Amino acid sequence: MNKNVEHQFNMILREIRKDYVGNGPKEINTRMVGSWVISEMKGNLTNVERFMIGSLEGQRIVHEARTKLVKKIYKDPLVLEKIEAITGSKIVNIFTDIDIDTDTAMTIYVFDEPIQ
Repeated sequence: MNKNVEHQFNMILREIRKDYVGNGPKEINTRMVGSWVISEMKGNLTNVERFMIGSLEGQRIVHEARTKLVKKIYKDPLVLEKIEAITGSKIVNIFTDIDIDTDTAMTIYVFDEPIQ
């Protein structure tokens, strides 16, 4: 994946997250490995979420809500179309998680063919 495609991919991810969550990640690093696109996003949490994670229950709630929300985002056909238009390949699976302590989210996009 060339730097221009990586940049476009990062910009679309930031736009999607901002539209659905209210703010986008402060930093995104994306890498291509065969048919996988791996995106590491830092600075995801909102001010309210940062306040909530002051307790164990708040950490659980924020983690669960973030994970479920992101999985729901990627079920939207318009979101998938935007991502697939950049790569020229179809998404076959998406894996995502967030580490609340470090405010780092990882998403792995699995495509039907290697990304060129």
